[in-house]
Amino acid sequence: MRPDKIIFTSYLCELLDGYVKEQRSVGYKYAKGASLLKMLDGHLEKNPLTERRLPKESALSWTAKKPKETDSTRNGRISAVRGFARYMVRLGYKAYIYPPSAVKILRYSYVPYIFTEGEIRNIFASIDNYPVCDVSPHRHLVLKLLMRMLYGCGLRISEALNLRRADVDLENGILFIRDAKFGKERLVPMAETLTERCRQYSCEVHTSDYFFPSPHGGRYKESTIYQLFRDLLWKAGIPHSGRGPRLHDLRHAYAVHRLKNWVLKGKDLTQLLPYLSTYLGHVDLRGTQRYLRLTADLYPTITASVEKHFSSLIPEVESHETD
Repeated sequence: MRPDKIIFTSYLCELLDGYVKEQRSVGYKYAKGASLLKMLDGHLEKNPLTERRLPKESALSWTAKKPKETDSTRNGRISAVRGFARYMVRLGYKAYIYPPSAVKILRYSYVPYIFTEGEIRNIFASIDNYPVCDVSPHRHLVLKLLMRMLYGCGLRISEALNLRRADVDLENGILFIRDAKFGKERLVPMAETLTERCRQYSCEVHTSDYFFPSPHGGRYKESTIYQLFRDLLWKAGIPHSGRGPRLHDLRHAYAVHRLKNWVLKGKDLTQLLPYLSTYLGHVDLRGTQRYLRLTADLYPTITASVEKHFSSLIPEVESHETD
C-alpha cells in the first residue's frame, strides 16, 4: 500500500491519521513515518482498549528490539511512536512518551567516502570513454552530464533524475529542484562550464519531459545509475566494496572540496556556511557543519587553520563517526 493511501484501523485510528496529516501539512512527506505508524496500528489492534490512550506497556512492547534488528531500525520505530505520543498529549490524551535519553539516535552512522580531486578526474575520464550502447543510444551522454552535475552542484541522485526540461534554465544556468528531501524546493546555480555542457547535451538528447530520459520512457531509476556508477569506478581504478563508495559520496566530495578551497583562500566560513547549507538543501546547519570536521580530518595541512578560526562551528565527533 502506498504511504499516502494508508488507512489506520485500530482504536487510535483517528489520532494516527490526524498526526500523519499534521506532519504533511507542515511540509514533511512523512512516508516512512506513516508506514511505521501503520505497523504500530496493527500492534494496537491486538490489544484494543475502550479509551483513547497509549499505555506504556504498548509503546515498550512495540519498540522492543527484534532479533537481528539494527539499532538504527529500532530507533526509527522509537522516534515514530515518541512523536505520536507527544501529539496525543498536546491534544489532551494520555500517552506514554518514550524518554529521549533512553536511546541515542545516531545522526551519522555512515562515514562517507570523499573522492580526491585526482579520483574525480579519473571518474570523468572513464565517463568520457564510456562505450555507446545500441539498446540505450543516449546512455553515455546521460552519464557524462549526470555525473558532472552530481559533483559540480552537490545534488542528490533523486534530485538530478527528477529534473524536467523545464527545470533546467539553459540561458541563466540555474536548476530548479522540486519536491526534494523534506519537501523543500531550491534554485541551484551552475558554473558556466557545466551550463554549456547542458546546452550541448540538450541539442543532442531530445526529450519532451525528463532531462535525463531512460530508453524506455520516463526517467532512469536510481538503482540503474548506481550499477553504472560501480562500473565507472572499476574503469577509474577505484575499489568498491559493500560499503561504498556510493553515488551520494559525489555530493559529500563536492561539499568538502568547496570548504577546502574556501579555507585555503582565507574565506570567512561563518558567512559562507549558511550559503552552502542552502545550496545543498540542508534543513539546518548541522549537516553542513559536519563537512568542516571531514575537511579538517582529510586535509591535515589545513587542520590548524580550520581549528583556529572555525572551531566553534565544528560539531563534536561521536565515536561512531570515526569508525
